[in-house]
Amino acid sequence: MREAVIVSAVRTPIGSLGGALSTLKSYDLGAVAIAEALRRAGIRGEQVDEVIIGQVLEAGEGQHPARIASLKAGSPTRCR
Repeated sequence: MREAVIVSAVRTPIGSLGGALSTLKSYDLGAVAIAEALRRAGIRGEQVDEVIIGQVLEAGEGQHPARIASLKAGSPTRCR
């Protein structure tokens, strides 16, 4: 088993239900957060092996919002 390391953490803004952020998909917000976390850590997306994201309401967000966000942020397709 490989050792896991946390290199950075970023959160998305908090909005109200039906508010200014309601037109955005969770994976688009997640992609922005992932890209910023990578930028702050000084690493490239292709160096990432795994991304872990927490999301409260997933209904209507597709099959795997965390993976979609990860890919949109530049992580390689091999990334879990």
